[in-house]
Amino acid sequence: MVLKRNRGYEDIDSGSSNHGSYSSQINHVVPRHGDDENGLPQEIEMASVSVVPDDTFTVTQAVNALGFGWFQVKLSLWTGLCWMADSMEMTILSILSPALHCHWHISRYQQALTTTVVFLGMMLSSTFWGNLSDRYGRKSALTLCSVLLFYYGVLSSIAPSYMWVLFLRALVGFAIGCTPQSVTLYAEFLPTKQRAKCVVLLDCFWALGACFEVAMALVVMPTLGWQWLLFLSTGPLLAFTLITPWLPESARFHVASGQTEKALATLEKIAKDNGKPMLLGRLVVDDANAASPHRGRFRDLLVPYLRRTSLLLWFIWMSCAFCYYGLVLMTTELFENSENACMAKPTRNIETCSAECRQLQTKDYMDILWTTLAEFPGIFATIFIIERYGRKKTMAVQFVVFAVCVCFLAVCTETRAFLTFMLFLARGIIAGVFQAAYVYTPEVYPTSLRAVGVGSCSAMARLGAMITPYIAQVLVKTSISAATTVYAVAAILAAIACLVLPIETRGKELSDNIEQQKQYQKQEDYATMQQTQVQTNAPQSDTVTSTSTSNETNGGTHVAPPSPSEVIQQSRNSTNEVDVEHDDENATKRM
Repeated sequence: MVLKRNRGYEDIDSGSSNHGSYSSQINHVVPRHGDDENGLPQEIEMASVSVVPDDTFTVTQAVNALGFGWFQVKLSLWTGLCWMADSMEMTILSILSPALHCHWHISRYQQALTTTVVFLGMMLSSTFWGNLSDRYGRKSALTLCSVLLFYYGVLSSIAPSYMWVLFLRALVGFAIGCTPQSVTLYAEFLPTKQRAKCVVLLDCFWALGACFEVAMALVVMPTLGWQWLLFLSTGPLLAFTLITPWLPESARFHVASGQTEKALATLEKIAKDNGKPMLLGRLVVDDANAASPHRGRFRDLLVPYLRRTSLLLWFIWMSCAFCYYGLVLMTTELFENSENACMAKPTRNIETCSAECRQLQTKDYMDILWTTLAEFPGIFATIFIIERYGRKKTMAVQFVVFAVCVCFLAVCTETRAFLTFMLFLARGIIAGVFQAAYVYTPEVYPTSLRAVGVGSCSAMARLGAMITPYIAQVLVKTSISAATTVYAVAAILAAIACLVLPIETRGKELSDNIEQQKQYQKQEDYATMQQTQVQTNAPQSDTVTSTSTSNETNGGTHVAPPSPSEVIQQSRNSTNEVDVEHDDENATKRM
């Protein structure tokens, strides 16, 4: 362990006299029954005092002790603005394609290509931005991203031809690939208890941006056209670009890169904004973080203990984006053709252009707005269940429900209200899955790989989003049932992948290094093994008798096997005891 001094605070163990004075103060303030022979208390209540018993603290301990306050509120607004801008750039895709179809008489395949190039740029850049964030900081990457995104967004609005639109929208997609890093930055400043709830609530800004884009299109498209819609949609990007100088850099990144003084300055800023006292002691920096020359390497995501997690997460993210953006794009197509949905298969050629031109009407925009509003109840439902049942089960159940909902889209009805309702329900569910994935992914990777891990998952998501236009905008014209079946199968497979993820991160702190992540996985595997053994040995008729017999066979002592949570807690306690002994040895050497 490398111990860095906390500037601005006294060195607690600078001398034996000072150490004795500090101990006597604690004895005077917190007398306890059962003190040892040296007069030191065996247990100290730390609920109301920001002091770590071994005179050291980590970034995780500091963030948890300083709690959720004004600092996190400001960061929520800034990160939410970035999320809102990303949402508007994504939502405009479902509105832009029909407009370009009528403006330049492009074919259906060219419409799908307009969407695909955006996601191609995002896929190619996601890992690049993740690597950049892990090497040079989350703030630096987000600042560069916002400038490029605003610049290319404005240029897209004055594109003179279809090919220029494709080229500039691909560059927009390249810049958008960095926006998931805003969630990484946000999650690293959140206390453990509030992390899942706050990250999911961040999706409110996404839903707000999508609703705002549809409402703006309702006003702008009939009067000014798609060029002005593209230009006005860059407004939140400009605002985010102007506030990036005030974005805080991640204290975890500073610690991981050996910049302990900057990390302390950030923690002091949190304490000041939240009105909490700064922790006393020194910041503990791990050698695995401080001296690691391989931060942000993509191939480290495929080391043996992370390979299964990474591969499953890549498939889950790809399926989630495939289903989410497919539903967004298919919504416009279904509303455009809702009047002819129950007729026989159309015989028109999919490559015809001007004869099929149909601008979205006011009722189409209103129905799109209603389905977009579904993301809000989806967010709150996810908040309710994600902490109760865990991340893995939440994502799995929501994928299954989405598969059921999307199958009903192929049902032919005379009422447009049924179509709107099913789209509403499916949109809310798949939006919840996306946010649960954004909660789980930063939690499962250590600090040195967190940004590149999220970036790689985002890249795989864009791969799914690249494929989905050819299902949602091309195949749906031939057969609605075939298109919905593809989405349902993808969702079911993703649900299975969620259930076989090796680690459940509910209630766990963010891991700061690779060794800690290995320990989490060992705890999870051991807890699962214990639970499976108990279920195998316990007959349904008499659980108590079976437990007694099993224990007598193993050692003759009648002790019930520990639950998975107890196993994990015992492992954590043993790890903490080892850390305390190690710190005591260091203190003895210093004295």
